[in-house]
Amino acid sequence: MKNIRPILFISSLCILLLGACKKNETQPPIVEVENVKVDNIQIFGDYVGLIKAARNVEIRARVEGFLERMTFVEGKKVSADEPLFYINNATYKARVEKAKAQLKKDEAMAAKSKRDVERLRPLYMQNAASQLDLDNAEAALDMANASVLMSQADLAQAELQLSYTIVRSPLSGYISERYVDIGTLVGTSGTSLLATIVQRDTVLVDFKLTSLDYLRSQRRNVHLGEQDSTRSWQPTVEVTLADNTIYSEKGIVDFAAPQVDPKTGTFGVRAVLPNPNQVLLPGQFTRVKLLLDVLDNVIVVPRKAISIEKGGAFIFVIRPDSIAEKRFVETGPEQNNKIVITRGLSTTEKIVVEGYQKLTHGEKVIPRTLDEQKKIDAQVRLDQNNKKEENK
Repeated sequence: MKNIRPILFISSLCILLLGACKKNETQPPIVEVENVKVDNIQIFGDYVGLIKAARNVEIRARVEGFLERMTFVEGKKVSADEPLFYINNATYKARVEKAKAQLKKDEAMAAKSKRDVERLRPLYMQNAASQLDLDNAEAALDMANASVLMSQADLAQAELQLSYTIVRSPLSGYISERYVDIGTLVGTSGTSLLATIVQRDTVLVDFKLTSLDYLRSQRRNVHLGEQDSTRSWQPTVEVTLADNTIYSEKGIVDFAAPQVDPKTGTFGVRAVLPNPNQVLLPGQFTRVKLLLDVLDNVIVVPRKAISIEKGGAFIFVIRPDSIAEKRFVETGPEQNNKIVITRGLSTTEKIVVEGYQKLTHGEKVIPRTLDEQKKIDAQVRLDQNNKKEENK
């Protein structure tokens, strides 16, 4: 019995040691990896914008008179040169007739003066008329011709004033309600503003750009308001409608203020947007998304692959020998859950995107891509299904 106890003890010890050895031979952690990618990243700025009409014209009475009638429907579209208002024109018709009569009188005097000169010139050549008589006749002809020119100008002015009694639309657009009633005295001594026409087929959106965004654009040689044919892109804007949907048409920045507003530290920018279906109305406030820059062929990584600590941002990089390396990197702009890496990575490396939470620097891992892991999972499910069929 004495010899049996030591043997049992030794056997138990060996079993414990073997178990411990098996525990120490644990499998390295499996992590999901992917190759470092290169992409073009668009840099946007978000601002508050105000929609304005491309053209907003006030319709005013240019001559004085009583308003007789209007020929448009308030709030509807009118065409260029379409008659809108009629002002009583009796006075202006009389002025035209008077100017015509004066012109005829002056033309008759000019014709008589011309005949006088033609009659006196041969007599002067024959010494039958004096130089003074001829000079007086020629002077009278010059004055008569000048009177004709003055009468012609008076007639043109009278006809122009007569034409102003019909107030026409200067452009195609949508007209406001009338600001005066029929029978009102309008013009010089009365109300001159009759209505307003806005052109909405094309609209403008005004917004304020921060000094910082402006500085960043300048450093990247992006001059807002100028079209650069050497770039593959131009500064465009998207606007958000009241229901938070994105307006289908994009606009082009065509103007940037030449100076910064010292009160707000911003400067004004304007973009032009097509508005064929009248979706955007002047006076609306909207959110504006401006394309400020495009970074070409930069290194990007998924947002989920980056961790932040006091020392900065870091990523686990898998070396060729499957060792995980904790790598601190410098980050840039973010877009669609992709972050630009400005320093710390090369395009030939692989990074950990899943399973890095418990990794330590220098740890051995089993790297697998997402496609590889999917194939393994599919095979496991297939094996499990086969075993179930066998057990049946």
